[in-house]
This record gives sequence, structure tokens and C-alpha cells, in this order.
Amino acid sequence: MGTSHRKPFVGGNWKMNTNAESATALIGAVSDRLRASGAETAVYVPFVYLREVDTVIKQSGSAVRLGAQDFSEKPDGAMTGCISLSMLRDCGVTSVLTGHSERRHIIGETDALVNAKTRAALDAGMQVVLCIGEQLDEREAGQTDAVNERQLRAGLDGVSKEQLGMVVIAYEPVWAIGTGKTATPDDAQDAHAKIRGVLAAMYDQDAATQMRILYGGSMKPGNAGELLAMADIDGGLIGGASLNADDFGAIVDATGV
Repeated sequence: MGTSHRKPFVGGNWKMNTNAESATALIGAVSDRLRASGAETAVYVPFVYLREVDTVIKQSGSAVRLGAQDFSEKPDGAMTGCISLSMLRDCGVTSVLTGHSERRHIIGETDALVNAKTRAALDAGMQVVLCIGEQLDEREAGQTDAVNERQLRAGLDGVSKEQLGMVVIAYEPVWAIGTGKTATPDDAQDAHAKIRGVLAAMYDQDAATQMRILYGGSMKPGNAGELLAMADIDGGLIGGASLNADDFGAIVDATGV
């Protein structure tokens, strides 16, 4: 696990899964399972079930943060089909994802749009989990560190050191998401350490030391312990395993707090 002064963070990205019944059942089970944990946790829920999930979180007294998977960088207006940060706040959301690989590579979000969303969310007082990471062809071409640095510098452009306390970085090796492949713990640690080095260059060593960097490449109960044992891995952004309360709980347990 990363150094002791960084509080572990584990986020569950439900993606385009669940319905009203399963979403409320899942958050109920997750809230029960995580009650004794000292880690910071969040669930990133489909827009249409945010209110139901928020209700269960509040009724259970759970410390799990309610998160949203996307939002518009615009405050309001003629943006058909989009959801604003003020709407999310109205539903109880306190944390959002930006730059997720599926938004970048399937939806086509640019570095500039990811930056605009990141800055808008921070200005709105939201916690931001900024996702970065390379695709398989980029990895095979030896571009992992260059891609991570480009996305990190672009994503945080214009973000002040004072705002960094509301930012968490998630490293997603895109080739390891949903493919059954996972970066080795040493591979992941190397990428995380280099990301921390870029943060030190952008801000200062203190800011870099305090930043939590999550691993987001198919972390599961079976590999969470060895990944989280690495010095610069401070938690995980979990996809498929977050849809099962016991699996998600086992990953949170592996943070050791």
C-alpha cells in the first residue's frame, strides 16, 4: 500500500450496468460490507439511478461517496441529452470521473474536453478522479510514459495546487480493461512512480507525495493485494468487480485500513 499518510481510495465504476432494483440492492450490500473500512470509497452510478442510490446511502448512514460517470462542462442551457454539475449535486453527487478510457476512445473525448470538464468540476466543488492511460499499440510502441504524461499535463492544465486536494489520479492501462490482461504489479508501480514524478515537475514534491494514484486495470480480489502492496499504488478504480459487493469489499479490505 502507498505511504501511510495517503488515505486509500477505492472507486466502483458501475458503467452501463444495473437497473433500479439491482442498483439499490447493490448499494445496500456495499454499504453493509464496507461499514468497518477506513478507506475512502465511492460508487459511480448511471445517471438514472443516482437518486435511488443516494437515498440508500443516506438511510444506511454509509460513508460511501456517490459519484457520477460523466457530466457536461457547461453550467446549463441548450445541451440536449447532457447533465450538468448542478443537477448532479442536486442528486447527492460529490465525486465525478473525467477522462475515462471509454469516454476518450469510444466517445471521442479530447484532452482539451477532459481538461474543461476537470476544471468545471473542481470549480463546482466536486472531487475529480482524472483517468489517464495508454492503449495496447501505444504500450507496444514504448509510449506508456509519454501518453500518461501528455494526458496528465493536459488534464490538469490550469488546475491550481490548492485545487489538487480534490483530485485523485487513476492510471488505466486500456489494454488491461475487460481483456483479462493485467499489468504486473511491477509494471503498474513503474507507471505510478513516473506519474508521481510528472506531478512533482508540474507542482512540487509535496503535492506529488500527497496525490493518490489509483490502479484501474482489471483489479480483482485475486490480484488486489499484490497491486496495493506497491509503494505508489494508493487504491483502485474498479469496473466489473464493483458489481459484486463481496468482490468490491474484498478489494477494499486489501488496502489494509
